[in-house]
Amino acid sequence: MFALFDFIGLGLGLLLLPFGLFLFAFWIWMLIHAITSHGLSDGEKIAWVLIILFLHFLGALIYFFVGRPKGSAARGIP
Repeated sequence: MFALFDFIGLGLGLLLLPFGLFLFAFWIWMLIHAITSHGLSDGEKIAWVLIILFLHFLGALIYFFVGRPKGSAARGIP
């Protein structure tokens, strides 16, 4: 009976592993984007990096929808 639970746990782990890797990659992507963005001032960059670092995925999600510069500001075009 315990072997069945081990099998279910392994299957669930294998299903959740790609999702966890996606969340980690998204977090790293938003962190790098906040650091290298030309559309943010230095103070905004520091604030967003701290938010992303301390709130992890939630901070990255907030930055993605709220903090990311849109349009020409993101490309560094005045």
